[in-house]
Amino acid sequence: MEIVHLLRAVAVELGLHSARFASLNGMHPTDVRALIALMDASRAGQDMTAGRLGALLGLNSAGTTALVDRLERLAHVRRVRDGRDRRRVLVEVDERAVELGQEFFGPLIGQAVELLKGYDERELAAVRGFLDGVRKAAADQGRPTASG
Repeated sequence: MEIVHLLRAVAVELGLHSARFASLNGMHPTDVRALIALMDASRAGQDMTAGRLGALLGLNSAGTTALVDRLERLAHVRRVRDGRDRRRVLVEVDERAVELGQEFFGPLIGQAVELLKGYDERELAAVRGFLDGVRKAAADQGRPTASG
């Protein structure tokens, strides 16, 4: 249980760090989660529609529209027509938002990377397996069951 409690403490601290970033930049914590989702999709070479973004964040259509509008007003995202299907509108993160995030989160990411350099491949595989397993378990807890 000690490791589970440490993981919970890490999650709380990361949430607080993210909330500080949101507050400093006139955003809601959900805005930060949206930017992370957009950057992750971009890194993976995946398109992101507003509908897909809303589904990832657990937002309804109106909430998603308000979120994208808010981020667009802050110049953190832009809506663009899909080059392959002009009927589809994609949401893309602006490079300035990426730079803003790197400026704030970069030192923490750098410290985490430095910590990981102290682990061998076997240990890294164990850490990776544990974190991915917890992530999947948390995602499964949010999914409706067959009975309801």
